[in-house]
Amino acid sequence: MAIREIRKNGDPILHKTCKAVKVFDEKLHTLLDDMHETLASYDGVGLAGPQVGILKRVFICDYEGQRIEAVNPEIIGSEGEQTGKEGCLSVPDEWYDVTRPEKVTLKAMDRSGKEFVMDAEGLIARCICHETDHLDGILFTQRITEEEKQRQLDGSSEDEE
Repeated sequence: MAIREIRKNGDPILHKTCKAVKVFDEKLHTLLDDMHETLASYDGVGLAGPQVGILKRVFICDYEGQRIEAVNPEIIGSEGEQTGKEGCLSVPDEWYDVTRPEKVTLKAMDRSGKEFVMDAEGLIARCICHETDHLDGILFTQRITEEEKQRQLDGSSEDEE
């Protein structure tokens, strides 16, 4: 396993749409293992392929013992709403309140190509949405307006009023 370089905001790869994984082999397993090691070294919650320079539809989430590897993921259902602070290893030192679904249903494949469906809520649902966005070339900072970013940076967020 190896710790891979995290691509930072400004790198064009972060704004590209990833391609579906078609081959489930040792190369994919190595990528996933490296992503887990990289995520742990940065003390993060989630990591997607483009963040380590790979334009494949793959992400991982690891939080409080819940470890997800999602290959060719698709959010097939969502409900509710949650708003909370979000950050990103590719956008260091920036945290903003972002609204996401409270619950999601994820359909994906595991590292061996076996399809699975799972329900998630709370932070794991947030992670799934955040990482799926990465696969479509979307950063979490694009989920809020420039005015909202500035309002939050000025310290006038709703939870502080």
